[in-house]
Amino acid sequence: MRKILFEIGTEELPANYMPGILANMKDLAVKKLDEARIPYTSVKTLGTPRRLTLIVDGVEETQADKSEEFKGPSAEIAFKDGKPTKAAEGFARGKKVDVASLVVKDGYVYAVRQLKGEETAKMLPKLLDEYIRAIPFPNHMRWADFDFRFLRPIHWLCALFGKDVIPVSITDIASSDTTMGHRFLSEGEIKVEDPDSYEKVLEDHFVIVDQDRRREMIRKQVMEIAVKEGGTAEIADDLLEEVNYLVEYPTALCGNFEEKYLRLPEAAVVTPMRDHQRYFPVRGKDGKLMNKFITVRNGGSDFIENVVHGNERVLRARLSDAEFFFDEDRQKKLEGYEDKIKTVVFQEGLGSMYDKSQRLVAMVQGMHFELASKVSLDDLKRAARLCKCDLVTGMVTEFTELQGVIGKEYALLDGEKKEVAEGIYEHYLPRFAGDELPRTEIGRILGIADKVDNIVATFSRGLAPTGSQDPFALRRQALGIINILLDGKVHLDLMKVIAGDIVLLDVPKDKAAELAMKVMEFIRARLRNMLLDQGIRYDVVDSVLADERNTDIYDICLKARAMNDFVKSDKASGIVQAAVRVNNLSSKIEHETAINEALFATDAERELFKAVGETEKEILPALTRCEYAKALEASEGLVEKVNSFFDDVMVMDKDEKIRDNRLALLKAVKDLMNSSGDMSKLVL
Repeated sequence: MRKILFEIGTEELPANYMPGILANMKDLAVKKLDEARIPYTSVKTLGTPRRLTLIVDGVEETQADKSEEFKGPSAEIAFKDGKPTKAAEGFARGKKVDVASLVVKDGYVYAVRQLKGEETAKMLPKLLDEYIRAIPFPNHMRWADFDFRFLRPIHWLCALFGKDVIPVSITDIASSDTTMGHRFLSEGEIKVEDPDSYEKVLEDHFVIVDQDRRREMIRKQVMEIAVKEGGTAEIADDLLEEVNYLVEYPTALCGNFEEKYLRLPEAAVVTPMRDHQRYFPVRGKDGKLMNKFITVRNGGSDFIENVVHGNERVLRARLSDAEFFFDEDRQKKLEGYEDKIKTVVFQEGLGSMYDKSQRLVAMVQGMHFELASKVSLDDLKRAARLCKCDLVTGMVTEFTELQGVIGKEYALLDGEKKEVAEGIYEHYLPRFAGDELPRTEIGRILGIADKVDNIVATFSRGLAPTGSQDPFALRRQALGIINILLDGKVHLDLMKVIAGDIVLLDVPKDKAAELAMKVMEFIRARLRNMLLDQGIRYDVVDSVLADERNTDIYDICLKARAMNDFVKSDKASGIVQAAVRVNNLSSKIEHETAINEALFATDAERELFKAVGETEKEILPALTRCEYAKALEASEGLVEKVNSFFDDVMVMDKDEKIRDNRLALLKAVKDLMNSSGDMSKLVL
C-alpha cells in the first residue's frame, strides 16, 4: 500500500471559501476513488491560502476486481434439449463469454464476466485530471489564453504515489515532486521525497499546511498574549476560521490604541477592529474592552515592532473616523432622524423608510392585540417608530453592519427604555444562518412584522424569488420568521399579519387574496424544508401541512413532532387504516347535514356515535392545550367502532336521508381522527 499526495499550488485563495472547498474536495475524492474501485483506508484534505492538498492513505497497488452479470433470453429460448440455441450463442458472443459459462437463474440465462483490476498507478493520471476539473467552487476564473477554469490561477502541481510522480498536466503546468514554501520566508522549489515527509518539509520552509493544527496554534498564541497583557481575548469562531486561512505561518502580536476611543459605543470600536481588520479584541477582568488588540502575522517574529506600528496606524485611522461620525450623530437624538428617513426609498413605488416604520407601528399594534401580549404597547410602538432611524446616521452609513446595533446604543444614550433599545437591535435578528434570535417580546414582535413587510412588499411588486435567484434575501427572512416563532413558542395566525400588511400597502382588493396566499405558501414551503431537515418524515410533513387554513407555524411544528412519534408506535397502523377508510367514504359528501340520532337503523351506528362523543371529551381538551400526542392516542377509541360500522352498515343507502346521516357521522369521525393531521397522507 502507498499514499497519494496531490497538491494544487495557487495564487491566494479567498479565506471564507476554504472550509467548504476542503470539505467538497474530500467528498469528491471519496466518490472518484470508489467509482474507480481503488481501495484505500482514509482521505484527508489540507489547505492554506496558497495550496489545496489531497492525501489518500492505504492505497492498494491494484484496482479491485469486478464481477459483471448480464441478463439474457429465457432458458426456454436459450436451450433446446439441453443444448444452446443460436440465441444463447449470440448472447454469449455479444458479452464475450464462452457459451458453456452461461448461468441459468430465475428462468433466464445470465452471462457472468470477471474484470481483473488494473494497476492503480496507471489509473491515477486520468483520475487526478478529472478530479481537479471537477472540484466545485462558488465561482471560477480563467487566465492567460487557457480554457481551463479554477478558483484562482494555478502555479504548480505536486503529485506523488509513494515516491513516484503521477503525471498530470493542467494548462501549461506539469506535475512534479516539488512544492513551494512560504511566499516571503522561503525561496525556490522544495523537493518532496514522499507523502509522509510532505508536512515536515513544508514546516521547515515556514508553512503549517494542516489547517486544524494551524488553527490551534493561532488560538493558543492569541490567548497567551491576551493573558500576558492582563486580559482575555475575544475569539469568535468565524473570525478565527477566517484568520486561519489568511496565513501559512502564524505569529500573533499585540497592539494598542488610544484610551479616548473607549468612550465610543463598544460596537463602534469592535466592528472596525474585528470585521474590517481581522483583529481579536481584548477584554479586562471586568469584562470591559481594553485599548488593545491582537492580530496574526503571516510570517515569523522578525521586525515584529514594525508590523505592530503599521497595524496600530491603520486601526487609529478607522477609530478616528468612527469618533468623528459618533460626535456628529450625537448632535441630535435618534428620533431627530425621522425626517431624514423620509428621503430614503424603501422600495420603488412603496414609499420611504419612514412610511415603512409607520406601517410597522400599525402592524405591531395589531399583533399586540392578537397575541394578548403583556408587554407595554407604548414601548412596542416606540421601538417600531425608531427602529429605522439609525440607517441615516453617519456611523451606519460608514459601517453598514452596525444597523440596529447603533440604533440600540443611541437609544440608550437618549434615555429610552432598555426594552425599547433592545427591540431596535433585535428586530434585525437573525441576520444570517445560525445567528442569534430575539430574546425579548418586543424584539420578536417587531422582527416578525419587519420581515413580513419586506416579503409582502417585494411580492406585491412581482419580485418573488425564482430558482436560485433571491436578491432581496426573502428566503432567509421567511426562515427568520419561522425560527423566531418556534424559539419563542409563539402561537400566531400569520395570515392575519400578512393580510393586515397588504391593507397597509394599499394593494388593490382584487389582488389582495391571491397575494396573501402566495406569501403564505412561500413561508410554508420554507417550513416544509426545515421540518424535513430536522428528520420529520415526508408523509408526516404532508399530513400536517394538508390543512391550508392553519397558518400558526408553531402549532404546525408541534403537530409534526407529535405525528412523527405517533407513526412509530404500535397503535399507529390500526388508527391510520381506520382513518383512511373513513376519509375515503366521507369524501362522497355532497352537502353537509347535522347528525340525526333518530335516523340510526343499526347498533353499529349508535355505538360509533357514542364513541365519537366520548372521544371528543378526550381529544378537544388535548387540542386546546396543544397536546397532540394525547389527541392522537385518543383516536384509538374509535378504531373498533369504525371497523364494526363498516362491517355492519351499508353507508350508501338508497334512502337519501339515511345515507346523508351516515356520511355526516363519518365526517364527525374524520374531523376527530384528522385533528392533528390528515392521516390519509401517512404511509405505513
